[in-house]
Amino acid sequence: MALTLKKILRHRIVQQNIKYIGVGVLVGVSLSLLIAGLNGKGIAARQVFFNILFSIFISLGISNIFSIFQCYSSKLTRNFWQLILLYYLCNILGMIVGIEISYFIISLFYNIKYEAFNHLQDYRSISVIVLIVGTIMLLYHLQKRNAENALKAKEADLIKINQLKTEAELQALQSKINPHFLYNALNAITSLIHEDPDKAEDMTIKLSKLFRYSINSQHENFCSLQEEIDILNTYLAIEKVRFGDRINFDIDTDNTLSHMQFPRFLLQPLVENALKHGLKDTAENGLLAVKVIKEDNQAHIFVRDNGSPFPTELIAGYGLQSTFDKLTLLYPNSHEIEMSNEPIKQIKITIPLSA
Repeated sequence: MALTLKKILRHRIVQQNIKYIGVGVLVGVSLSLLIAGLNGKGIAARQVFFNILFSIFISLGISNIFSIFQCYSSKLTRNFWQLILLYYLCNILGMIVGIEISYFIISLFYNIKYEAFNHLQDYRSISVIVLIVGTIMLLYHLQKRNAENALKAKEADLIKINQLKTEAELQALQSKINPHFLYNALNAITSLIHEDPDKAEDMTIKLSKLFRYSINSQHENFCSLQEEIDILNTYLAIEKVRFGDRINFDIDTDNTLSHMQFPRFLLQPLVENALKHGLKDTAENGLLAVKVIKEDNQAHIFVRDNGSPFPTELIAGYGLQSTFDKLTLLYPNSHEIEMSNEPIKQIKITIPLSA
């Protein structure tokens, strides 16, 4: 990781220096044209070379010194006015460094004796240009930063709005699933009241427990897998009273996934759909199995039954469609749903594994 960060930092410095070399060339050429226009004379190649040389190294000196100060003075740069003062200080220091490097290069080219820090007149004259150009660049960067901050604020507001929308949609789906199940269970209880009052009472108690739990956790989208299995077992206890020995239920989960964060009320609508549509006409030896396994940092959920096969053109029912919508909201572009009749009838759902 450290090596990667160093590479990124090095790449940014190279990009920054290339940019400021371009700025230096542009400033040097502009100064040469301005001086030639004011003097009314032609442009001397030597003077253009000097102007570009000084502009490039002054630009590089300013940009690199300012970058160094930013790296080692992060606390200082949090204050806006101190940042401005630091910026102009870096301009002056960068100008001095740039002038000295330029004179050193000129001494090598023209075989002139180099005298370090003995160019006070140049400091005075060039500092005016540096401060003017630096101020223009400062205003440009401040305006750019303000625009970026405004854009980030709008993006943050948009993300917040989308999160609130997702939460509202999930709550709407939750409100669809629970009353739908309540309606089916109450119909079953009603049919048992006169035939078998004890079974009707047992179903009512279990339904009360399940519905009380769903109300208390209405604003929570996730629970542990163990908690979800407990919810499912309570539901199946109700259905066992209703179906008796006609259907066998098998719940099998990986013990290492017990504390996994799992979508709340994901399994119950899938099981309800299998009972209502796949196994509704099963007189005996019905089988409904739920299995949750771990593989490649994903959780694979299987809901299987030996009832009627899925139709060729499946139209998802009320509860099943709500479950699919919930997965889309909780795991956009990161979940899979497979429905098959061969070699075994099942719904397979794959979701990312979370701790």
